[in-house]
Amino acid sequence: MSETVFGKILKGEIPSYKVYEDEYTYAFLDISQVSKGHTLVIPKKPAEDILAVEPEELAKVIQSVQKVAKAIDAAFQPAGINIVQNNRAFADQSVFHIHFHVIPRYEDDIDGFGYKWETHAEAFNNEAMTALKDAISNKIK
Repeated sequence: MSETVFGKILKGEIPSYKVYEDEYTYAFLDISQVSKGHTLVIPKKPAEDILAVEPEELAKVIQSVQKVAKAIDAAFQPAGINIVQNNRAFADQSVFHIHFHVIPRYEDDIDGFGYKWETHAEAFNNEAMTALKDAISNKIK
């Protein structure tokens, strides 16, 4: 498996807004912010997709996904939360290191989320991203 942007984030070569980290997983804000608090959860041990990840690793990742989702729920009280995991390019996987999107949904979502990725990065400067990161990470137990 070739190195991905997530591998570089894990090595500290690319900065990220870390929300949560344990021995096996790393969670950080998606730079695109489909909605306020959109977070990615990845295993530290790389695997291309859900078909390649070891079951033991996947179990650890999904436990972190739930932990992050609970923190987002406590931090922002969204109307709902999407958990999205894409596999292979045709299914819109763009980084080939398995990852889960934890996407809070709000009553005022414009046109809903669907499966059309519309990014709103321009609305989230460094100060806003830091506040989002802190709001989520402070709720993780």
